[in-house]
Amino acid sequence: MKFQGVLFFPVTPFSADGSLDEERLAQHIEAGVTAGAGAVFVACGTGEFHALSADEIERATHVAVTTTAGRTPVLAAAGGPVPVARDHATRIERAGADGILLLPPYLVNAPQQGLVRYVREVTAATSLPVVFYQRGTARLTEATAAEIAALPSVAGLKDGLGDIERMHRIVRAVRAVPGTEDFQFFNGLPTAEMTASAYRGIGVELYSSAVFAFAPEIATAFHRALAEGDDTLVATLLDEFYKPLVELRDEVPGYAVSLVKAGVTLRGLDVGGVRAPLLDPTPEHRDRLTKLIDRGLEAIHA
Repeated sequence: MKFQGVLFFPVTPFSADGSLDEERLAQHIEAGVTAGAGAVFVACGTGEFHALSADEIERATHVAVTTTAGRTPVLAAAGGPVPVARDHATRIERAGADGILLLPPYLVNAPQQGLVRYVREVTAATSLPVVFYQRGTARLTEATAAEIAALPSVAGLKDGLGDIERMHRIVRAVRAVPGTEDFQFFNGLPTAEMTASAYRGIGVELYSSAVFAFAPEIATAFHRALAEGDDTLVATLLDEFYKPLVELRDEVPGYAVSLVKAGVTLRGLDVGGVRAPLLDPTPEHRDRLTKLIDRGLEAIHA
């Protein structure tokens, strides 16, 4: 399983009665794949994993697999207590996914060997390749990262900490382990474009793009400009679109998801609101998001 391009994390649409809207999820994923998504990570952080039942995760995964029809890899999230995460993994494999994004253990601060044990016990429930998500309660040392990377089912590490020095040490430690030549790292910070250049400096070129969910034109243009060394467009998008988007995002906890979902609706596909404990953006914030999207689109068409 090899990733390339922009990694797409779709939102999870809900119907008026609050249930999973499989038809609109399929439309959302189809639009992303058509726009050039390098992989689809369904029912993950942007997809409100925290608010989905195990059945909904399985159904969403099945929708993604059916919709993509082999055109790009599909991964879904597993996490929480070990029995729950193992159940997620089993369901995701049954739904036909290509891999799993394993989220950190819930709430508990674990010792390093406890994190290794967590990954080992969850991956034992599936034959699928697993990408481990380092963030929150899971802060790996380079030695622990190398040990996890050497596990047979672990194929990648997603970083949500943003500690560049720590991540640089992890990359170097993992690369020193025989057989990890194809192991993949990617930047999983919210609005990862803001730190994409820094991560490229330590050899981490892949990143997840929440913006791709609602403005794939902007996300794709930024990704291309970064790869081609178009520093002018990169700077313009960072200054005029991404930076003010981050400032808006940081005004309300949970907006890293809520704004993305509102953005998808603003662009023409009504995907409903977010589930508790998150809140939908206020009318004022929706208006600011609309203006930001317009500004970003103007910048790439200038």
